[in-house]
Amino acid sequence: MKKSFIYGVAVEGNNFTDREKETRRLKQDFENGQNVILISPRRMGKTSLVRKVQTLVNKDIVTVYMDIYDCRNEYEFYNKFAAELLKQTAGKTEAVMKNIKEFLVRLSPTISFGPDPNNEFSLSLGITPKNYSPEEILQLPERMAEKMGKHIVVCIDEFQQIGEFPDSLKVQKKMRGIWQLQSNASYCLFGSKKHLLANLFQSKKMPFYQFGDILFLQPIPTEDWIPFIHQKFEEKGMNISDTIIEKICATVQSQSSYVQQLAWNVMLNTTKKADESALETAIEDLLNQNSLLFLQQIESLTAYQMNFLKAVAKGVHTDFTSKEVLASYDLGSKSNVSRIKTVLTQKELIEKTPNGIVLTDPVFELWFAKEWCK
Repeated sequence: MKKSFIYGVAVEGNNFTDREKETRRLKQDFENGQNVILISPRRMGKTSLVRKVQTLVNKDIVTVYMDIYDCRNEYEFYNKFAAELLKQTAGKTEAVMKNIKEFLVRLSPTISFGPDPNNEFSLSLGITPKNYSPEEILQLPERMAEKMGKHIVVCIDEFQQIGEFPDSLKVQKKMRGIWQLQSNASYCLFGSKKHLLANLFQSKKMPFYQFGDILFLQPIPTEDWIPFIHQKFEEKGMNISDTIIEKICATVQSQSSYVQQLAWNVMLNTTKKADESALETAIEDLLNQNSLLFLQQIESLTAYQMNFLKAVAKGVHTDFTSKEVLASYDLGSKSNVSRIKTVLTQKELIEKTPNGIVLTDPVFELWFAKEWCK
């Protein structure tokens, strides 16, 4: 079944819209062996962009994608890292086993098959400090690329998890020290927690500082969403005006996943032509769909932290330590404000912009203002 709008997962094909400039830049980086770091807020389509570029690079480039969100320590990462390299550069199980015998001969791997043995299988390697050192695993892309006569680009999603590993700084130093010397392999590193990624790659104290080309992914412009959403409605025999599309984008600040979700909600509330009533109902549906998640995000917040969010939601973006703001929103002392900012930033509820502190999630902002700022 063909879906009109896709959100919450990586999109591809006709559901991928615009990003022509970023696609061209990332493709050039991949094909020229340049390390890349993608940084943006959530729901901007980083994974979709990387997946798109994977389909466009020339035949001398082999791309490997892995999501390390579930990796909690160094050797869980090495197992995922090696397994995905072996699987995605080989394809069929016979070729995977051949690669293991050539590159990781000291292992006794376990392969589990899905419904289609030729295409669906999982690989458990059992890499431990006893059989392989970190350096040997981190050199694997370079060794495999040399053997294949190609260039390997390793794309690592949720890379901020590295910062959560025990002895993380030591792990990062190992990675940087080995990866920066490789000429036949390069890396595209990205994830969903902007402030953690910024700390890994933009702090001069961190090993990955200036590791590669940093791309800041911006929202897709409204003018590019207009033809995309028009087409989706026309495919269903419906109409939607430019004005309604512009309001969809403005409501969610053009965050890609939310644009698609809200547009889908509008479509569900439309018979022939989308109108203001359909948009209003769609927004209410969007808030209801996310309300449980938002409640979970604030349930552990202190009264001071909630008051800070209320201040931001009501338009306060700077001067939080002024007497007026401290008193009006009951934020406690000036030093307390600093602690509040730190906690809320770590929870991805706020972020610092050139115009001051803002709420990170536009739909959370709508919901919070409605439920807590009456």
